[in-house]
Amino acid sequence: MSGGKEPIRVLVVDDSPTMADAVSALLTDDPRIEVVGRANTGSRAVTLARLLRPDVITMDLLMPDLDGPAAIAAIMAEAPARVLVVSAVADQRNLEVCFQAMSAGALELIGKPSVISGEELRRWGRQLAESVCLMAEVPVISRRLRVSSPPPPVSGARVDILGIAASTGGPPALSEVLSRLPSDLPVPIVIAQHIAEGFTPGMVRWLSQVTSLKVVIAREGERVEASKVYFPADGHDLTIEGNGVVRMTRTRGGPCPSGDLLLSSLARTYGSRAGGGVLTGMGEDGARGLLDIRKAGGVTFAQDEATCVVFGMPRVALELKAADRGVPLSSIPDIIRMSCRRGPMPNRPPGTEGVV
Repeated sequence: MSGGKEPIRVLVVDDSPTMADAVSALLTDDPRIEVVGRANTGSRAVTLARLLRPDVITMDLLMPDLDGPAAIAAIMAEAPARVLVVSAVADQRNLEVCFQAMSAGALELIGKPSVISGEELRRWGRQLAESVCLMAEVPVISRRLRVSSPPPPVSGARVDILGIAASTGGPPALSEVLSRLPSDLPVPIVIAQHIAEGFTPGMVRWLSQVTSLKVVIAREGERVEASKVYFPADGHDLTIEGNGVVRMTRTRGGPCPSGDLLLSSLARTYGSRAGGGVLTGMGEDGARGLLDIRKAGGVTFAQDEATCVVFGMPRVALELKAADRGVPLSSIPDIIRMSCRRGPMPNRPPGTEGVV
């Protein structure tokens, strides 16, 4: 590789020889990438991860002897690496397993191509290579950090709605947050989680299994309701306009769905009664939308570096002063509950009226 930079070393895991050949060839076409090994079973993937220490692993999920989530869990325990799941989105069973894989430590999901020849395959290969290169920049995390601490004070008043933006590492983080919220939460939650097209229905089903809240894909024109969690449809951005009405538009490029568009719409529609948070993720999406909520007087929070898979989006939010400081993932459900609490404010010392 020119410029003296070492190539990104990739292990390809797929039980289909045809698919493994295609993935290997497409990745090798990119001068930034070197395919250092191939595995056709989960146990072989664990062995090669330990022997080869690849930078990135592309991982199929439904394999003989050891399925994807089990293989990923073993890899993260024995030879931590960045895992990119390559999965067929048309297979409903695959979609369920995808999010089990993310809980085990996979970083991202990418759908397999519908055909394995021609220009469509080459286009998919360029997308795969770009994803591998992005993943190579993510720090390797061998275990999930769980930090227990009291929830910190949060700026803002009581909220009528809460928006959350997340990207890399977001689905497991959302699972932890939503699983600890009560079924009678008195406000709706709207979420912009960056995810490849085709995976949203599977994510909604998976999250529905871990929370007592109702998790749904939003419908154009409906009004959001308390105790529900809303995601936009695949390939769409979601905003909430006057009287809590859902508006969805086809994404125009950039991170999808857009956290900035979502959070800014909450600031515009609800003002000081809006709440928002930015969780783990690459880039800076959501940070400016969160700042809009902060400027409107609403509640804001950003996940801290210690509990993020990627401290990108929260870092930018904190640099912009969109939130006071980073908070551990384990504290976020308490912050949400406190921000949504109804009834009289608790007694507090003079001069602290604007703090939850």
